[in-house]
This record gives sequence, structure tokens and C-alpha cells, in this order.
Amino acid sequence: MARPLIIAPSILAADFARLGDEVRAIDAAGADWIHIDVMDGHFVPNISFGTPIMQSIRGVTRKPFDVHLMIAPVDPYLESFARAGADVITVHAEAGPHLDRSLQAIRAMGKKAGVSLNPATPASVLGHVLDRLDLILVMSVNPGFGGQAFIPAMLDKISELREMTRGRNIDIEVDGGIGAENAGEIVRAGANALVAGSSIFKTQDYAAAIKSIRMAATGVAV
Repeated sequence: MARPLIIAPSILAADFARLGDEVRAIDAAGADWIHIDVMDGHFVPNISFGTPIMQSIRGVTRKPFDVHLMIAPVDPYLESFARAGADVITVHAEAGPHLDRSLQAIRAMGKKAGVSLNPATPASVLGHVLDRLDLILVMSVNPGFGGQAFIPAMLDKISELREMTRGRNIDIEVDGGIGAENAGEIVRAGANALVAGSSIFKTQDYAAAIKSIRMAATGVAV
């Protein structure tokens, strides 16, 4: 059975001077989730924001907060992001030595647990933690900066992960270089959740941008 399509605009590409208004805008424009990229300047070569920013916008939307932690170490911060309003918390397989423990901790807080894989990380690393997962996030660019081009080889990884997770209640999300021009092939490969930053926030009409990605992904007018 096909999983529902999820469009998750990444606020990393939003105008931070008016972030609350930007979140309200993508909510009204048809976003399913709000994707929140947290970068520490250590695990990835950039710094974004932390829990105070999350808390400041939690009250402006009821849409799920899809929180992608690109930080290491990650375990000491899981509780603070859970308290700040995360609904899904995704950690990187490469960010620490105890992935199983991190996933157990996330679920113990009542949150959905995700794992992200960098482009060079094989799908096989998740073989022994599938029972802990609600989401797998495939990085289709090297993390740290927005506006990068999609890495085509990630289509094979997406297909491999969909086969690995067949029959399980796991979303496969893809982040990096996604727009209407490639959403269809990404979904056909097996993804059902699409993170889009520049392809939404750098347009004049967020609703039209989200609609075009959704239409390309589903192959039908919406």
C-alpha cells in the first residue's frame, strides 16, 4: 500500500527576519510538515539555529515539526528538542556510536524516530535498527548548505531502502535539490516525503510551488 505523500518545506531557506510569517505562509500554502534543519558547525560546516528559534515558531502552526539534527554529539540535546515541540526527531547514523540507544531515547519521549544517511553512507547500516524507526531521511546532497544539486546516485539508495522497509510503517524522506523537475523520479524510486527549501522559499508563490511539486510527484493535477 502506497504511503501518503508529504511535502515538508525546509525553513532553512526562509527569510529569518520574518520567520513566524514564513511558517504561517507555508502552512496556508499546503505544507504537510515543517522541516527544521539544525546545524552545529561541527558535524556539518554551517550553523543554523537551536531550540529557542523552534519554540518561537511552535505556536504559529499545528503542522508537525520534522526536526533534522545535524549535530554531534546528539544524545545530550534530544530532550531539549522534544520539549521545544518536535514531532519527528531525526539523527544521523554517522553522528555517534550508539544509534540504537539514540532511537530508543527518542521514542521513549513519545516522538517519532528517524535516521538520516549522508550520500556516502550505505543503506545497510540500518539493518539492525529497522524496528526502532518511523522515518529514514536520505540526504541527496552533502549536508551543511542549502541550494545544492540533487545527487542522482541517491535514487538507487532510495529504492534499496524502500525494499528494505517493505511491510513496515516507515516513511522514506529525501532532502536536497528537490523541485518539480525531479520529484516524480524520487517518488517512483520509493520516497514518500520530500523536503524542499529553495524551490519553495525562493519563489513568489509558495502555494504554486508546493502544488507543482505535489503534482510532479503524484503525476496528477491537484
